[in-house]
Amino acid sequence: MAPSPPSTRRNRLLIGLGTGAALVGSLAYIGIGDPHSPSFVFPACPFKSLTGWLCPACGGLRMTHDLLHGDLAAAFVDNAFLLIGLPLLLAFVIVQRSRGKRVSSMPMLTVIIAAAVVWTVARNLPGFPLVPTVLSG
Repeated sequence: MAPSPPSTRRNRLLIGLGTGAALVGSLAYIGIGDPHSPSFVFPACPFKSLTGWLCPACGGLRMTHDLLHGDLAAAFVDNAFLLIGLPLLLAFVIVQRSRGKRVSSMPMLTVIIAAAVVWTVARNLPGFPLVPTVLSG
């Protein structure tokens, strides 16, 4: 395999640095601002604006803010699907690649879409979340 031309390597480096800077800036904005506050400036969720339903990612900004501040319980309440699903997806991909297996995108995409649809319907049911009542005696 021939080495990449210097311009291609430089372009990849610049793209990586730009992506990293955008990620750090976004996390700083979410960490410093408070998505729990109505004064937090961020575009509204288009899915919720159109349907009135919470989408699978609704609560993701609040979840990220809570994680940046070390509040795992609040992050779970904001969006349990993303909090549990993203690390599981990342672990699955890492394990598959470490075993030298190719990660098939179509089956994985099918599972992700199915899980997102189930989560969307479940979180929009009346009475969600179903919190058991504790009988005090």
